[in-house]
Amino acid sequence: LFVQSLEWVFGMNPSLPAFNLQDHDQLVVLYAGAHVGIIYNHTTNSQHILQGHCRPISCMCVSEDRRWIATADQGPTSTVMIWDSYSGYIPVQTLFGCHSEGVVTAMAFSGDTKYLVTLGAEEVQRVCIWDWTNGIEKPLWSTELSPKHGFHSTLAGASFTQSVFHWRKSQIITATTAGGLVVWNVMEDFAANQSFPEDRIQLLCIQKDPITALAVIDSCIVTGDTRGHIHFYDGEFLLLTWYSKLNLDAIVSISFSKEKYNIVCLQSKLNFVVSTVSSIVHVNTQQGTSQILLHENGEPLHAVACHPSQSAVAMGNQRGILKVWDYDNKVIISRRVFETEKQIQCVTFDPQGLYLAVGFSSGAVHILNPSTLQSDPEEGFHYTNDSIEHITFSSDSKYLATADAGKAVTVLRLQTSKGSVPCWTFMGRHHSHYKPIKDLLFGIHLDSTQPRLLSLGTDFRLVEYDLENSDVNKLLILSSERIEQSAVPLCMTWCPPFSAEQFLLVASDQYKIKLFNSTTKMCRKTVLGPTYGSPVKKVVVLPMSVEPRVNSHYLAYITEDKVGLQILPLDGNPYKSSALICHPTGVFAFACSHDGRYLFTAGGSDCTVMSWEISTDALEASAALGGKDMVPFYTLLEGGRDGKFYREMEDFFYYCLVRNQGTDSMEERQTATKIPLSDVPSLMRALAYFPTEQEIEDMQNEVKFSKYAETGKYVTDIDLEEFIKLYVNHRPAFGISSDELARTFHVLGGRDSTGQLVLQKHELLELLQARGEHMTEEDVAECFTILLGLNEEEEEEEGARGGGDHSEHDILKSECMWKKNSLTNQNLRIHTTAEKTSPIFDVCFCPGGDPKYSLELAIPVEISMETFTGYILGFPSSAEQRGSSSPPE
Repeated sequence: LFVQSLEWVFGMNPSLPAFNLQDHDQLVVLYAGAHVGIIYNHTTNSQHILQGHCRPISCMCVSEDRRWIATADQGPTSTVMIWDSYSGYIPVQTLFGCHSEGVVTAMAFSGDTKYLVTLGAEEVQRVCIWDWTNGIEKPLWSTELSPKHGFHSTLAGASFTQSVFHWRKSQIITATTAGGLVVWNVMEDFAANQSFPEDRIQLLCIQKDPITALAVIDSCIVTGDTRGHIHFYDGEFLLLTWYSKLNLDAIVSISFSKEKYNIVCLQSKLNFVVSTVSSIVHVNTQQGTSQILLHENGEPLHAVACHPSQSAVAMGNQRGILKVWDYDNKVIISRRVFETEKQIQCVTFDPQGLYLAVGFSSGAVHILNPSTLQSDPEEGFHYTNDSIEHITFSSDSKYLATADAGKAVTVLRLQTSKGSVPCWTFMGRHHSHYKPIKDLLFGIHLDSTQPRLLSLGTDFRLVEYDLENSDVNKLLILSSERIEQSAVPLCMTWCPPFSAEQFLLVASDQYKIKLFNSTTKMCRKTVLGPTYGSPVKKVVVLPMSVEPRVNSHYLAYITEDKVGLQILPLDGNPYKSSALICHPTGVFAFACSHDGRYLFTAGGSDCTVMSWEISTDALEASAALGGKDMVPFYTLLEGGRDGKFYREMEDFFYYCLVRNQGTDSMEERQTATKIPLSDVPSLMRALAYFPTEQEIEDMQNEVKFSKYAETGKYVTDIDLEEFIKLYVNHRPAFGISSDELARTFHVLGGRDSTGQLVLQKHELLELLQARGEHMTEEDVAECFTILLGLNEEEEEEEGARGGGDHSEHDILKSECMWKKNSLTNQNLRIHTTAEKTSPIFDVCFCPGGDPKYSLELAIPVEISMETFTGYILGFPSSAEQRGSSSPPE
């Protein structure tokens, strides 16, 4: 049982062929959508989904008897899967790394289905033959194709499109974009490197339009062209019959059922499936009918929204086509093609289901009747030329807000008066952010029923708008606050009421989720969010289940390519979250059904919307298997509960307990299990996590106010288990990578004469004292003194006198770069040189009055990334690995 099960796929990949799998009276077709294959039974209106690939499907093929299906993906490992169309969802064979240097671009079964041939897209293309029935991991045979013959694939080339073998003669037939056929008469004595003789090549001009599809069925050659016409020819290329009134666009593929046909009775028994760039059509010549099985237009889908009380989902594509589906019965309820506006970017229903709002890339906004899809007013609203990226209604359906690519928020208000029809009026537009807006959200004030509106931007700001005092053409801002220092906020939603306080849930690009008090905007909790390859970029709280459950609150989310589910309330337990790939090339939007049973994801460029059935029971079971109480959090520590890191953490924690009771005390000690909240920053830094002053304040507030709403009292201490949770939730999810440091040096520094990225000494000192949480000159001097070991002699003398303690020294040394006034040294004297352009200082140790060492000389003039991390911060560096102990020049 899966937490999210793929239940239906709306749309298809228009560049891949569709195959006819018709079985007796069942009309069945196979096609691809994103990373899955879909066996669609039109007779029963059901889908059987072949789900196993992690990357988009690059090509497919079927055996002659239509039982066996092969699919290949575009992943770096070029995975090929073989499926039994009769039996089930699990592939019967998987071939990994078929073409490690390129994707599989074409493949086909042998006539007896025993072998599978694959063509790769490497720089030097390879052809491989696989004996897939024996489970052999390597190809039975392979060869390389000379690049001088051009690149080969199933897709159309410059002049040639597709090729087939003649069923009787030794001929290869190739279709051309000029509307002709090239016939290659193959010689038995033809050598591998021999050029094809011109007298063996025959060009036949059989029609005017470019041929885009070519197939062979029994004794017939079948062509499809750009006008949607289909022609049948015999073995001598004489026209037998044609279909020109099917109203199709350019043909992509033609596929026949597995029954055998006789050329004499071709017209009376023919049955085949045609795929075009926008549809799949079944042609039955026996009944003289054609039937559209799938009509999806093959355009990117960026917008999806669910009705608040009905089983209806709306989706809009980049061609201006809006569809509303009944997702229970899998039928289209209504459809509209916008003639003047194209590229639908976002859609939403109002909470009462009275309106359906649509935002376009042109900046237009249309408010529709959900039943008729007619605009009111007809011309819509157009207050900007920037693309509408977000659109939302207030809970009372009286306000509509949009956020556009111009970093502005626009608000419309529904005007109602007795005796007149309600109408939407422009309330105002405000450039409230200086970087892109990531989310837009309505809420309700705690002390009233009045709506409130907030926007979240990559400029780190959370902006609230004053709707009550705003008027026509006058949208006012109530507050604008910076809620992050370096993490980029990506999305937000209202947290369910687990306490008397109201919280705003915000996810960032650093894999963290924070809860902010909705009134004070104070950060009250930070937890580790889902870590599935990319940060959470959109969230929604699922509607509460009508069935009584132990836990009834869940959070749905999407990352760059996955859809997931999270148990609420948030605590950082990794087993309370689950996710799986939904759209490998990126998911743009998602929506939840009104009853919380389904999630719908829009895949953008893959032209599909996927419906996922949710199982909260499976998620609860997964969380239970992860362990109770502290067990899940121990797994987040290196080495787990029995590892070295946990023992060090425990040692530091208990040292803090002892230190607070006095290390020199000879009296009987009282057993304690908690340390003061003031010791938490020092302990964090001792464990190699160096929070900023703002992060320290957030941690202390999280603990301090954790029970205030219930008890009215502050929490002033913390035990080991609570500290572990605080540590794993607040520390960086993946640490600091060398790439991040390189990017920092690229932004802050420049290149030296050798091209290496460096930061000048005076620039580093100026940055530390003037940017961000700036340090005083004394703070900088203290930090560099400890980091560079300039007072080691004093420390050794102190240790010899018995006054030093390694645990205390480790804690204090780890703080030196980050905590102000953490060290006190009576022999430290600081001199400021006024003549210099930036604050440069000398530090002298003078127990006897004479300077012993100059800090200015200890810091290199040019600081590279390796110098900063290895020599100054003491992290392992390449110089140290080579055994060098001297400071870099």
